Amino acid sequence: MSKMQFFIGPCVLESKDLAFTVAEFLKKNLEEFSDKIEINFKGSFDKANRSSIDSYRGPGLDEGLKILSQVKEEFGFKTITDYHLPDQAETVASVVDTLQVPAFLCRQTDLIVAGAVACKNNNAQLKIKKGQFLAPWDAKNIVDKASNFLPKEKIFLTERGTSFGYNNLVVDMASFMIMKSLGVQTIYDATHSVQQPGGLGATTGGKREQIVTLARAAAAAGADGFFMEAHPDPTNAKSDATSQLSLEQVKPLITDILNIKGALHV
Repeated sequence: MSKMQFFIGPCVLESKDLAFTVAEFLKKNLEEFSDKIEINFKGSFDKANRSSIDSYRGPGLDEGLKILSQVKEEFGFKTITDYHLPDQAETVASVVDTLQVPAFLCRQTDLIVAGAVACKNNNAQLKIKKGQFLAPWDAKNIVDKASNFLPKEKIFLTERGTSFGYNNLVVDMASFMIMKSLGVQTIYDATHSVQQPGGLGATTGGKREQIVTLARAAAAAGADGFFMEAHPDPTNAKSDATSQLSLEQVKPLITDILNIKGALHV
C-alpha cells in the first residue's frame, strides 16, 4: 500500500531560516509516521494573488527554488510549490517534485498543459486546486486537459472549499468521491478551506478553529491526502496569518487523520 501524501509547510517562503525551522520540526516530530506518510515540504516563491498590492509576495522564483532545493538536500523531503505562468513550469519542475496550480488559475489551459508536460519531462506530479467557483464534477475538464500529457496517477485534484456568498467557503464532502471517479487522487486543503477571501479588507480572513474538524471529516469522506500550511508563529506570518496551523498542531492532526483512515480500513 502506498504512503499517504501530506503537503506541509509555510504559506510563503519568508526566508531560508523559516523554511529550515519548519522542515526541522517536521523531520523530528513526524519521524514515527515515516512508514505511513510521505511528507512533501511546501513553500511558495510568489503569492501572486494577494488581496493588496502592498502585501508581501515572496522571495521570487530563483531564490525560492534555491531554498526548496536546500530543504530537499538537507532534510530529504520531496517538495511542492505553486507556479503562475506557463513559462515557469519547466524551471519549477526541474527542482521540485510536485507543481501546484493555484485555484484561481485552474481553468487556464496553457498553464495546465505546460505543467503537465513539464511534470512528464521531469518525472514530477501535478497538483491542481479546484477553483472556489467550480463544482466537483466540472473538474473533469481539468483532468482531461492534464491527462492528455501526463498519466492520471501523477495528477491530483485538491478540494479547497466552494464560494458560498461573500467571504465564505463551504466544503462539500461529497466532492472527494466525485473527483476520485475521474481516475485521480484527491487532496484536501485543510487550511485554505477555512479562509474568508478578502475578509479583512486588505488581507484574507480565516477560521483557524475549524481546521481540525473539517480535516477529520475529509479523512472520513475519502480524501487520499492532505495539504496544510503551518508556521512557527501563525499570527505573525507574512501571508495567510489567520488560516495557518501552528507547528504544534500538525502531529495531533495527522494522528487523527491516520486513526480515522485506520478505522475505515482505507
